[in-house]
Amino acid sequence: MQHQSKLPNVGTTIFSVMSALANTHKAINLSQGFPNYPSSQKLNNLVTSAMHNGYNQYAPMAGNLDLRLAISNKYQLLYKNTYHPEKEITVTAGATQAIYTIISAFVRPNDEVIIFKPAYDCYEPAVHVNGGKVTPIQLSVPNYKVDWAEVASKISDKTKMIMINSPHNPSGTIWTKNDMLQLQKLTIDTNIIVLSDEVYEHIVFDGEQHQSACLFSDLKQRSFITASFGKTFHNTGWKIGYCCAPDYLMAEFRKVHQFNVFSVHHPSQKGIADYMQDAETYLSLNAFFQQKRDLFLNLISASRFKFKPSQGTYFQVLEYSNITNKNDVDFAKQLTTEFKIAAIPLSVFNKNKKDDKVLRFCFAKTDETLVKAAEILCKI
Repeated sequence: MQHQSKLPNVGTTIFSVMSALANTHKAINLSQGFPNYPSSQKLNNLVTSAMHNGYNQYAPMAGNLDLRLAISNKYQLLYKNTYHPEKEITVTAGATQAIYTIISAFVRPNDEVIIFKPAYDCYEPAVHVNGGKVTPIQLSVPNYKVDWAEVASKISDKTKMIMINSPHNPSGTIWTKNDMLQLQKLTIDTNIIVLSDEVYEHIVFDGEQHQSACLFSDLKQRSFITASFGKTFHNTGWKIGYCCAPDYLMAEFRKVHQFNVFSVHHPSQKGIADYMQDAETYLSLNAFFQQKRDLFLNLISASRFKFKPSQGTYFQVLEYSNITNKNDVDFAKQLTTEFKIAAIPLSVFNKNKKDDKVLRFCFAKTDETLVKAAEILCKI
């Protein structure tokens, strides 16, 4: 049989490539964004208790109600703003599923979707497989700031959606209040949907505040917010996330969600709901990860790599032009095979594979791992 691929240019993700290379060469893996320390034993026990207490059948399609209430309460606490737990919050199989379902529910053939690059690699394929067209806007090192005049010039009558991500993976930068106001100004009185990927909302450094889309009244009325408990609670393998949106948008989301996922792991939902009764479980994350960022950067301060400290996420971008002229993919592979440390090249996320000689390192690792990684980096 012969078929025309709907994603002819998509191969294995760089995350799989680099992690496999790290495993083969027994390298320290700072490439893929997952912790190498366990999730909370208290949380694990709560999930186990949920299993013993009978939460083993299908959860409601929109998610366990206790969890949706906990999410709603979190938005009230953090942003003095909330979402209705029954109509405006849906629990998903990770944030990636939420993103894919949002795009599937709204993007039609030839619709245009604005994406800021470097962009997480699940965005663009989801647009293409639904017949949409990506309008890329390239951000520049080292600040990755948005040129709002360029954004305005790219908006057309075919623009269906604008996808944003702050704190930003892979650059570790954050959007300012002014950025969000500019986005609100450009989209007001339009039919443009904003998809705001906020999976790292609890990991912002140096006293800065996360500027959620829900803080801006008009943006909130046109926006989906996607989030990830895997990123928040150090258990990416559970694949539990959620999204929030006004009820008229969420109703369309659920039409698609119910037929491709329906519901996700019920005992995990109940356990997370009980765990979130203590707000410190997520409020403490900024300090937790800033300690790791600061440790990592102090340890590599004498290296030949150049950097601006990450503003958010658990990623740090390092620029290596003082070391070699190799392209970033080749240098990342050399680091893995020869120096036994794995990172992610950023060119794979850029428009036309633009190579800025930078690599992304994940510091969501034990302090022992970060010390060993820094020792290697300082020798290069």
